[in-house]
Amino acid sequence: MDTAIVRNWLLGLQADIVAELETLDGKRFHTDAWARPAGGGGITRVVEDGGVFERGGVNFSHVMGGAMPASATAHRPELAGRRFEAMGVSLVLHPRNPYCPTVHMNVRCFVAEAEDKPPVWWFGGGMDLTPYYPFEEDVRHFHASCRSAVLPWGGEAEYRRLKDWCDRYFFLKHRNEARGVGGLFFDDLGADGHLPFDQAFGLTRSVGAAFLGAYLPILARRRDHVFGERERDFQAYRRGRYVEFNLVFDRGTLFGLQSGGRTESILMSMPPVVKWRYDWHPEPGSAEAELYDRYLKPQDWA
Repeated sequence: MDTAIVRNWLLGLQADIVAELETLDGKRFHTDAWARPAGGGGITRVVEDGGVFERGGVNFSHVMGGAMPASATAHRPELAGRRFEAMGVSLVLHPRNPYCPTVHMNVRCFVAEAEDKPPVWWFGGGMDLTPYYPFEEDVRHFHASCRSAVLPWGGEAEYRRLKDWCDRYFFLKHRNEARGVGGLFFDDLGADGHLPFDQAFGLTRSVGAAFLGAYLPILARRRDHVFGERERDFQAYRRGRYVEFNLVFDRGTLFGLQSGGRTESILMSMPPVVKWRYDWHPEPGSAEAELYDRYLKPQDWA
């Protein structure tokens, strides 16, 4: 495989997404290039206190080095000890308005090499939506966009597989609770040696290209929705779930920290304002309760 082709696509994807987000937000993203002493580096693009986004980041990274970190070999122990090359684009957007959902998208490529064995490569990625005050039309639009991205590359069965994988992955086991309303998730795409590179890369490109169409219409509908202290308070409470997942379960966060990545860039995904409360429960019948009772349950939104 030609990693230069993947790298160039990832850089173009980062640039295209940031350009659209800057137009929407009205504030320029700060650009911060960094180098990793052990090999590689990246470009972090971040906005804070913007017109729409309280914090948002779109990161590109391309790192390489010696033995793969434990987070990358935990589910593929046969690759332990191999040299690795990893590249990807990862974004998290935290709008200020509680009626605008937080969103995450990631596309990535790994290569594991050993002198006496052929290289093993694979793609991973996906996107998922984390609303605070959901609207059904927004959730259905997001899932329909995800489905449309996958159908040309595997049909309905592949969409169902990646949708169900997302529901399982973005689940806080210690809370017995979904992080949000899901979307898509996939990993190890091509690692078995049977899937052609063009098909694995094609599906990954399709997911990356679908992001803006999946998310920006939701922001356009909700960015001016009136909110008050109650909504902001609930948003800050629910953001705590986002932090818990990223620090306890998220493979990308763990890989970045274990591989010596840039901490500021990795933890860019954290929301700027968060609250935790002891044993809090929403008032029955409230808008906050509707999130738990209706939306934080895997279902067929598309």
